[in-house]
Amino acid sequence: MTPFPWTDALIIAGLILLNGLFAMSELAIVSARTSRLEVSADKGSKAAKVAIALASDPGKFLSTVQIGITLIGIVAGAYSGASLGEPVGERLVVLGVPEQLAGEAGFVLVIIATTYLSLVVGELVPKQLALRAAEPIALIMARPMLLLARVMAPFVWLLDKSSSVILSLMAVSRSSDARLTAEELQMVFAEATRSGVIEEGERAIMAGIMKLADRPVRELMTPRTELDWVDLTASEAELRAAIEESPHSLLPVTEEGPDRIVGVLKVREVLALLLAGERVVIEQVMRKAEVIPDQLDAMDALRILQQSGVAMALVHDEYGHLEGVVTPADLLQAIVGSFVSHQDEGDEPMVVEREDGSLLISGAMPADMLAERLEMELSDDREFATAAGYVLSVLKQVPSEGEHFTDQDWRFEVIDMDGLKIDKLLVSAVAPEPEEASDEAAGD
Repeated sequence: MTPFPWTDALIIAGLILLNGLFAMSELAIVSARTSRLEVSADKGSKAAKVAIALASDPGKFLSTVQIGITLIGIVAGAYSGASLGEPVGERLVVLGVPEQLAGEAGFVLVIIATTYLSLVVGELVPKQLALRAAEPIALIMARPMLLLARVMAPFVWLLDKSSSVILSLMAVSRSSDARLTAEELQMVFAEATRSGVIEEGERAIMAGIMKLADRPVRELMTPRTELDWVDLTASEAELRAAIEESPHSLLPVTEEGPDRIVGVLKVREVLALLLAGERVVIEQVMRKAEVIPDQLDAMDALRILQQSGVAMALVHDEYGHLEGVVTPADLLQAIVGSFVSHQDEGDEPMVVEREDGSLLISGAMPADMLAERLEMELSDDREFATAAGYVLSVLKQVPSEGEHFTDQDWRFEVIDMDGLKIDKLLVSAVAPEPEEASDEAAGD
């Protein structure tokens, strides 16, 4: 029996450890936080500067490391089988394995052992270490990896050009659409919530911000019929009464009724004049508000409000008719939900869950809120902004009390009308028909 080649075994072990070193360095440099490396670089750390430079071109760096890992894997596998297969087979014969099978069995055992050690010692453990201490490892391994990158540069160039030629022959572009979609980002938020990285409330706010850009202001505005306002010709007593009755800091100024708003009063400025005993001339103290179309998206409306001298914009339809007003508070409410302090006395909630599980829904409930509450799918190009508008789009007419319909496993019933306006809906889940009953009916 030939002596066991311990030197060869040590060489193979060294190759596996070198593979682990490459794998650890690769993940550490790529996953290290740039902000922490920049702090070290500002303090004069050359290793941090090298690590930042390597991470700034991940494609080239990863190609370099992958060449090293691939070569080590090939050499370790071939060398272990050639140098250790026969000695292991001889020892299997001693253990009672038939001689005609021992050689092949020894070779297979060596390959299995090498593969196992390569996975555990050469990949899994080093990468776990890299995730736990990315920045320290990146600082230690940055310079050796830079040296490796310089040595491997010709090979990396050759491989890059070769892959480009092959892709061009296949008519495949090297550039890919790697943009993160809104749905994927929602999944990231959900996973972060499940893992405890962010709280449920934070996830809801992030989701609200994402939806804001897709929502037109007509879904967020305060409708014209719900506005508190003061007439341009109002007396000082009427102005005082309007301020006392309204909880808002801004009051639209109308001319000949609420359909024509000519300006906006800042209540604080008016109160300052009244407290100082000065005469208030509405036309002189009112401010001009921006006019925006009802289909303008909420983010554009926010930018207009940021640049305006008044935190209120007038929302008009395509025919120039006033539909309502929008304020920063409306946009904030669309993100985080309603504030109790912003609700007028007597205001009813948008949705009330009853004891039987059915829902009493306000006709003014925003369509997005309705879809989210009922987990329904509404068309992106819909022409309605509220639950009442949704009912009108389905029925194609102004309904009467008691009129109902079913859509997406929900039964909608109009239970209260305010003139021609849908005020309240009763929404209840529709129980699915039992499959067995359907099958029996089909059999009959």
